[in-house]
Amino acid sequence: MAAAAAGGVGVGADRGVQIHGFRGLRSSGLIPFGRSSRTLAVASSSTSSSVVTAVSTPRRTETSEVKRSKVELFKEKSNFLRYPLNEELTSEAPNINEAATQLIKFHGSYQQTNRDERGVKSYQFMLRTKNPCGKVPNRLYLVMDDLAAPYTKKEYVFAQETAENIAALLTPQAGAYYDLWVDGEKIMSAEPPEVVKARNDNTHGTNFPDSPEPIYGTQFLPRKFKIAVTVPTDNSVDILTNDIGVVVVSDIDGEPQGFNIYVGGGMGRTHRVETTFPRLGEPLGYVPKEDILYAIKSIVVTQRENGRRDDRRYSRMKYLIDEWGIDKFRTVVEQYYGKKFEPFRDLPEWEFKSYLGWHEQGNGALFCGVHIDSGRIGGNMKKTLREIIEKYNLNVRITPNQNLILCDIHHSWEEPITAALAQAGLLQPMEIDPLNLTAMACPALPLCPLAITEAERGIPQILKRIRAVFNKVGIENNESVVIRVTGCPNGCARPYMAELGLVGDGPNSYQVWLGGTPNQTSLAKCFTNKVKVQNLEKVLEPLFCSWKGKRLQGESFGSFTTRIGFDKLQELVDKWEGPFETA
Repeated sequence: MAAAAAGGVGVGADRGVQIHGFRGLRSSGLIPFGRSSRTLAVASSSTSSSVVTAVSTPRRTETSEVKRSKVELFKEKSNFLRYPLNEELTSEAPNINEAATQLIKFHGSYQQTNRDERGVKSYQFMLRTKNPCGKVPNRLYLVMDDLAAPYTKKEYVFAQETAENIAALLTPQAGAYYDLWVDGEKIMSAEPPEVVKARNDNTHGTNFPDSPEPIYGTQFLPRKFKIAVTVPTDNSVDILTNDIGVVVVSDIDGEPQGFNIYVGGGMGRTHRVETTFPRLGEPLGYVPKEDILYAIKSIVVTQRENGRRDDRRYSRMKYLIDEWGIDKFRTVVEQYYGKKFEPFRDLPEWEFKSYLGWHEQGNGALFCGVHIDSGRIGGNMKKTLREIIEKYNLNVRITPNQNLILCDIHHSWEEPITAALAQAGLLQPMEIDPLNLTAMACPALPLCPLAITEAERGIPQILKRIRAVFNKVGIENNESVVIRVTGCPNGCARPYMAELGLVGDGPNSYQVWLGGTPNQTSLAKCFTNKVKVQNLEKVLEPLFCSWKGKRLQGESFGSFTTRIGFDKLQELVDKWEGPFETA
């Protein structure tokens, strides 16, 4: 999602919590620069104890200069994400310059080159679209399909309905998107009044009142910022891997009352830099349903004001929370929120739900979840999906596990759609190897500039080899483990939540991570480094054989590796001479 701006910070009595002031930024009259911090004033007993009545802002002096990364300087000089991208896009060159390359990320696009090709660079642009809840309207899917086809036109103008409330609240307002991509024409739906009200509210010093970006200012957020929303038990969104995780809380009659909020998740890390790490989100608190937009905004502003801007490796909100601790983070957020968070509500156990196959939609229609290996749609599959979506006027959802859900299907259409999908190789889940159903890989080579080794192109063979190991040690064909592969340590396919994560750490080489769980609630740990792809069986065969013979009833592979411990597992791998006899 889009990111945000920096100015002074509101903190309470703790003088250790500070914000770096950037010239040209002023978020509100409550947050001037260059003066000492004041303590937080809390309401008297005659006022509700949950209301904070004053916001104060520790500040550095004007003489204090804070180091900023090159990207921060690009943003500051960009006129709210316009310059020099607006000039670069009018050029006949196939690529854009360094500053524009960084700015275009905030517009949802990444400049890439095909690293398999030598000589003249072949430039292309990866697009990200805004799809809260994975929703893709029929027309948008067809436009994306057109964009993925061979084309002659230089520009495509497409639009999408305004995202649901949280995405709408945090959508940039300065208009750079419209200026650069649709010739200044604002194509959007009317926003719900509660979104407009929450965005414009500056009661607690959250906004830049004179800025076209009231929440973000000129600097936007230090790094990417991810938010997931779900309901109890349903962890199809990997809720704990996000900067903010929002969970609906309902009463005994099923009526939504409010939300539990998690904060501080994130996957990215850097090899051999121990101060970078994946992290699970942790409970922040509960808010009533009418306050959710204000709470989300307050969290975003806290990251805007305090997230590091000098070193992008440490700019995600997870590092801020890890440094401060959740209690201090909560205190600062409450100053912007103007209330105390209520205690986190109890939740049932999380489950992973794939939504693959045919299901009742709840309104008399059906939906069909379609498994897409690594999310890659091409060839006859692409042609067939377009024909189905166009013929039946279907809406589509993209899942966090790289699959598609075809929505709003009449019962009479189930049989012909199933047949058409099968002819294109899009089978029903019972016809697919269970290892494939939950596996994921990032695109990696040849296009990702950060990739160290293969992921998407390598995972089909890796899964076949793991299934062969299963067969060798006597594990049934209907059994599976969650496997995720990435070409670098940034974690785009969330390998650190997998039961078995393979993380590229050199050419044709992987770290092996173990200990995630099928419901994505535990963080994996690095078991071993520098395993050449041709030697994977030497590590995996003893591990899977031990799991087969020593697991508790119903124990997943990830839970097994955690219970046994890495020392014993490493000893087993070191002494391995082949599988023991199975019954």
